[in-house]
Amino acid sequence: MYAIIKTGGKQYMVEQGDKILVEKLNAAEGDTVNVEVVAVSDNGDVKTGVVAGKVTAKVLSHGKGKKIIVFKYKAKKDYRNKKGHRQPFTELEIQSIQA
Repeated sequence: MYAIIKTGGKQYMVEQGDKILVEKLNAAEGDTVNVEVVAVSDNGDVKTGVVAGKVTAKVLSHGKGKKIIVFKYKAKKDYRNKKGHRQPFTELEIQSIQA
């Protein structure tokens, strides 16, 4: 059994016990959260829509991703702009999928 969930503007295909990194959620570590479900597949029977199912996940940790460098410049104009960015994330463990 697997489900397709949507969070942070992205979709993820998950099964029970999977650990995934998603965009940062406003939940404390150890909390359980319900995630929006797009589709659920149970032995080849696919259900889609709002009432497709229910997925609960446990928040394992929060953190920041790898640093990326954003560097802009204009040739021959003495313009240089260097910025770094680390995207915050939340690590989730899928506890249950109900169709």
